[in-house]
Amino acid sequence: MSSTLTEKAVVGRRVELARYRDLKNDGDNATYHPGILTGVDKDGVWIRLDGTRYTVRARTDYEGLRYLDQVVPVPELPMGRFIPVADDKNALWEKAGVLMATIGEDGEDLVLVTDDRAKAWTAACEYFREARIDIDPDYQDADDLRPEWAVFEWEPEDAECPWTVVPAAEGDDMAVHVYYLFAC
Repeated sequence: MSSTLTEKAVVGRRVELARYRDLKNDGDNATYHPGILTGVDKDGVWIRLDGTRYTVRARTDYEGLRYLDQVVPVPELPMGRFIPVADDKNALWEKAGVLMATIGEDGEDLVLVTDDRAKAWTAACEYFREARIDIDPDYQDADDLRPEWAVFEWEPEDAECPWTVVPAAEGDDMAVHVYYLFAC
């Protein structure tokens, strides 16, 4: 690492990052995403891209990394409960008008944010069709949807998933009605 890059690679420095595939496909027209350095070590830097809750790693001399002049305090990530919204970056999608996510160790279970069983089942079926998962109606149907109240909570930045969903009671702060569909 050159001394110039050593001086620039400091926690809090604003940066712009282009993904490798964008550099190779688009060359000089590659899209650069703004972010901030959240960590620096002898092998590289950790970058939190604006609008995300996770960091990406890059070499300090990576060709798709631009160091900007601004150095600011690294903002704290929001923690605690939140009301989920559709956001691909946080693995929450909308299917048939219903917010949903895959959960479980291998993403084999579904959580569908709605109080309408029929809408939840329609969203689950749309997800299965798009994922090319065949549903055996003799084995699984809308009766397998389990209604619950739950809260979504942000996890720390280094967690495997940016959020978790935990059981709650009706009326709990930020509780939402969900249907769970567990893999058979």
